[in-house]
Amino acid sequence: MTDTATDMQQEMEREGARRKGGVGPTTTRWFGTAAIAAIGMTLGGYLLGDGLLRAKEAERSVTVRGLAERDVTADLATWTISYSASAANLAEAQGKVQRDTRAIEDFFRGLGFPADSLQPTGANVSSHTNRGVTTYTVRQRLALRTDNIELAQKAVANQFDLVGRGVFLEEGSGMSYTFTKLNDIKPEMVAEATRDARASAEQFAQDSGSGVGAIKDATQGYFSIEARDGDGGGWGKSDSPYKKVRVVTTVNFSLD
Repeated sequence: MTDTATDMQQEMEREGARRKGGVGPTTTRWFGTAAIAAIGMTLGGYLLGDGLLRAKEAERSVTVRGLAERDVTADLATWTISYSASAANLAEAQGKVQRDTRAIEDFFRGLGFPADSLQPTGANVSSHTNRGVTTYTVRQRLALRTDNIELAQKAVANQFDLVGRGVFLEEGSGMSYTFTKLNDIKPEMVAEATRDARASAEQFAQDSGSGVGAIKDATQGYFSIEARDGDGGGWGKSDSPYKKVRVVTTVNFSLD
């Protein structure tokens, strides 16, 4: 047998041996690629699951509301006094209104109000004719404005003295009290409402075996100022100078 034939024979034997062992270069590469892909999928699945778990933990939170209330006393009193007089003669109706104006000014002066506390805010004249008779009505409005709440309450308590002086007070004449220093107490009340909200969150966390973390977000509600004892004023009833300020905040806390 020639050398060439011998070499060919040996190469065929080696190829046959490789085929019998089942591991060739192409097969080896395929298995390597598959192994790398399997490892990548396993690692990716772990990271994805761990990320979802962390995201789920980050979503754990509780939203609660906190309330803060405070009793205050109004620091401004205003009283719009409307009165009128009617007569068949315009000059007569005007004269009656002028006398009423002097009576009102004397009333407040006697209580101790400064002269500039009372200011005219408007007047009008109307007429109507019934069966050929014309009647004129003159209306006048005066406004009282004062920061002396005690003196304002005294005026309200004695307002029927005006009726005794012949002054006809129209509907809508009543004292109104206003609290103007809301901005001075806003920060403290917001802090108080937030503390109240945290207390509620801590109770919830305790019941669920968790801890309260930082504030995730918060929403401040509107401040409301109402009569402390429910008196809203109106015809025949004066407003109250004693007010209740109220605010509700909504806070979202993270849970540890």
